[in-house]
Amino acid sequence: MPDVVLPCLNEAAALPWVLSRMPAGYHPIVADNGSSDGSAAIAAAHGATVVTAAPRGFGAAALRPACAADMLLGRRRPTAPGAWPLHGRAGNAVVAWRLRRAAGVPVYDLGPMRAARREALLALDLTDRRFGYPLEMVVRAAAAGWRIGEVDVDYAPRTAGGRSKVTGTVAGTLRAVRDMSRVLAR
Repeated sequence: MPDVVLPCLNEAAALPWVLSRMPAGYHPIVADNGSSDGSAAIAAAHGATVVTAAPRGFGAAALRPACAADMLLGRRRPTAPGAWPLHGRAGNAVVAWRLRRAAGVPVYDLGPMRAARREALLALDLTDRRFGYPLEMVVRAAAAGWRIGEVDVDYAPRTAGGRSKVTGTVAGTLRAVRDMSRVLAR
């Protein structure tokens, strides 16, 4: 059964909705990154395997249970206004454009939805534990000769009160662009 890794930091409100819609044949692994809102217990109650991921950071949480394809990225397609804030879309577009130009990787979204084989992913020896992790993964995979593709995925608004730690605020988006710019500069 393929695993689906869900990095998590205080997502108690969103987890029931997400986990109840997990496709048949897939197993959720919630990489809890120090939640204080009961996210881990909620995930476990909904059938997910929960692992503790430290230190804090998207890369640390995603790498902790490193999942199960060369690499396939989910290209977000917002389903409603407000699903993906304009500043988040703009920051993502700039970094994806820079990636296409610098590394020739034909992707348009560096969002968190991706799949790769565990052993191959671990062999990339990723070092970024902050917001540069998603980009470092793609850059290193491309350098290793991986075939990288995208598939469209519906991207719905978060549940009431839920907000992305990356694109939910202008400051989060700026941190992500800064961290990703460092990865591209290497």
